Amino acid sequence: MRTSGVSDHWIQTADGLNLCCRVWTPPGPGPWPVLLMRQPYGRAIASTVTYAHPQWYAGHGFAVVVQDVRGRGDSDGEFRGFRQEAADGSRTLAWLRAQSWCNGRVGSYGFSYQGLTQLLLTDEQHLPDALAPAMAGLDERRHWASEGDCHWWALGLGWGLQLAAQACQRRGDQQGWREIRRSLECGDFVRDGQALLERLDPEGMAAAWLQLDPAEPGGWRRHEPPPAIWRKPMLLIGGWHDPHLLGVLELWQRARAAGAEPWLRLGAWSHLQWKGGLDQLQLAFFRRHLIETREAKTASPGPLQLPLPLPLPQNPEITTALQDLGHEDWQPLEPSDCSDQRWVLSSGGLAAVDATEGQLIPSDASAVSRAGGRITVVHDPWRPLPGRGGHLGLDAGAVLRTDLDQRTDVACFNSAVLDQPLMLLGRPVLELEAMADQPGFDLCAALSVVQRDGQVRQCSTGVARWLGENCQTMARRMVELQPLLLTLQPGERLRLSLGLAAWPQIAVNPGDGTQPRGAAGPQHRVISVELELRTASLSIQPMVGAN
Repeated sequence: MRTSGVSDHWIQTADGLNLCCRVWTPPGPGPWPVLLMRQPYGRAIASTVTYAHPQWYAGHGFAVVVQDVRGRGDSDGEFRGFRQEAADGSRTLAWLRAQSWCNGRVGSYGFSYQGLTQLLLTDEQHLPDALAPAMAGLDERRHWASEGDCHWWALGLGWGLQLAAQACQRRGDQQGWREIRRSLECGDFVRDGQALLERLDPEGMAAAWLQLDPAEPGGWRRHEPPPAIWRKPMLLIGGWHDPHLLGVLELWQRARAAGAEPWLRLGAWSHLQWKGGLDQLQLAFFRRHLIETREAKTASPGPLQLPLPLPLPQNPEITTALQDLGHEDWQPLEPSDCSDQRWVLSSGGLAAVDATEGQLIPSDASAVSRAGGRITVVHDPWRPLPGRGGHLGLDAGAVLRTDLDQRTDVACFNSAVLDQPLMLLGRPVLELEAMADQPGFDLCAALSVVQRDGQVRQCSTGVARWLGENCQTMARRMVELQPLLLTLQPGERLRLSLGLAAWPQIAVNPGDGTQPRGAAGPQHRVISVELELRTASLSIQPMVGAN
């Protein structure tokens, strides 16, 4: 493969600023179809943390353009986050199609911030011909900053401080950059990160999100792309251990509702670890929609030059595929499928003392009589329950939590040992009655596999928060966990673990009714929570609603 050409270009925005783009072009004469990525991290990085380098795509016949968005890298202006992107994105698409090296066909790709920039456009005049958004969503509250009425604490601070450090670097503030870097490296950012953001990047999105109430939609932005975008070809990529998974599922559902047939891959991945990625599939997707579609107007498209036979996740003939968290095989299943199971909970009162005492009983007529009990779980702010792994952890992914379940501030409920495989597909939802002795408490749930060797492998987590006087009344509470596809094997057991903290994934609840703002302090109260199990249930519900 011959080396592609590389050059920098400048685009002028509607208000007269210049945005810098790096362009990789294929060897030989153009014009070519173009792949566009718009991102805030410096165009040279080009999201190579998850994707093949742009030169790889250029070597397969695409010009690749990676743009520094407004106020980042070498582009002019002040960075204002997602709210700035629609006008600049449309301007960029119009500019690309006017270039002599572009044949008029433009696709877009990228994950996280680069995923949402593909959807933020001003009108239907300039849209990509095909899009590949990964790990992104439209709702800043639900898909970027919070869940269960809790701010994403460590994740939100970590991401916000990364952007703040780059802003310090851009303006020459070396001291500010070093303060942020030191705080991140030693872990102090979970305690002092909010103050650093407010001092070094007070206008940034992360600082603004932490000032908003995660329980109320007021003040939060929810973005709405031009309606025609939902009918464009899309490749959507998500991870079971990625915090933006619900955003990807909404994109899939909205495209389907518009009559499109988006491609979808959901892997056993975290935000940054894709275990080999999907570049072969992405290449096939863009060839089909940017090259073969055009060639079909004049001649039959040539064969797709990819290794054969292709593994299922890279196979462009499979529209939708999900990876099992258990055996990690891929299945041609859809998010609208659901395994539709339900269990009731039972304990003689020792589920928070003995990790094997609480029961998770498949729901049927006989199970109702065996369900019930009442337990009390106590949260001590001096030693809050750690959050580990999952989709909100800095150590995101499947992890062992055997030691956590031995703590007496964790209530565990176990199924019987399985004598045949059990597949779970959907969104786990815990419902139970609970009350606290203080005007504020959290419930933090984990769904795990108890392996044959006794180790407990966590597969899905969820959090929920309540504040105010209603906390001290026995009432129905609900915790929604991260969607999953998980097959348990004979000899294993399913376990539900329930605690009252997940530090530093979410801030420690002070128990006084105020919004949590970080680590435990001298004002934090001991919180006792009573759990009524008589009507409690764990169910697997559809991860997306009906179209």
